[in-house]
Amino acid sequence: MGISRVDQDGIAEIVMAHPPVNALTVAGWFELAEVVSAAGADPTVRVVVLRAEGRGFNAGVDIKEMQRTEGHTALLGANRGCYAAFEAVYACAVPVIAAVHGYCLGGGVGLVGNADIVVASDDATFGLPEVERGALGAATHLARLVPQHLMRAMVYTAARATAQQLQAFGSVLRVVPQAELRDAAFEVARQIADKHPTIIRAAKECLNGIDPVDPRPSYRFEQGFTFELNLAGIGDEARDAFVSKKGPA
Repeated sequence: MGISRVDQDGIAEIVMAHPPVNALTVAGWFELAEVVSAAGADPTVRVVVLRAEGRGFNAGVDIKEMQRTEGHTALLGANRGCYAAFEAVYACAVPVIAAVHGYCLGGGVGLVGNADIVVASDDATFGLPEVERGALGAATHLARLVPQHLMRAMVYTAARATAQQLQAFGSVLRVVPQAELRDAAFEVARQIADKHPTIIRAAKECLNGIDPVDPRPSYRFEQGFTFELNLAGIGDEARDAFVSKKGPA
């Protein structure tokens, strides 16, 4: 349960396990940010593999927690927690490999879009259901995975893209059967861990420095619209409808 980290031969394996669907609570997002940041700050770590246990990689924010909490505390916490986790992946001092299976939704796209390398199982799908949840966000990160016009269509319709599509776009490095996903991610990780650690850390900083768009301020801009929708009452309406359809946790 929660976020775990195991190190082996310079590879930090970070695993998300939040049953039933890997929708992270506010505390979960901040915990993930802390674990990823700590791995990058550890001089013995050369590369991070971020993966999940359960039915899917990540289902985004725990909307039920948000609707159980009075006022805007949970909404503000989720936005800040997601920002912290996305930023931790992007700014991690070593490369981060995301190993994605099943569904990757909302905040999951934020994590994967900020990763350095993506490996996926052949059942993996990626999408932003935000417009159906009364929110906006992570289009910044989806735009790093799919072309602009497809990104827009996916935001407006909440449609999902497959791992095979993303591999064709070049944003997913490998697509493998789910049973082989961890091994595939570790195969890539070992190739990185074999390189000089100082050079790899310099390469990560260099590549972030030449990024045409810094996803951090871009994502914060998106979050402002979520606040507006919530203040207008539309966000609560959409989330209440989602929770009522899902039933009790």
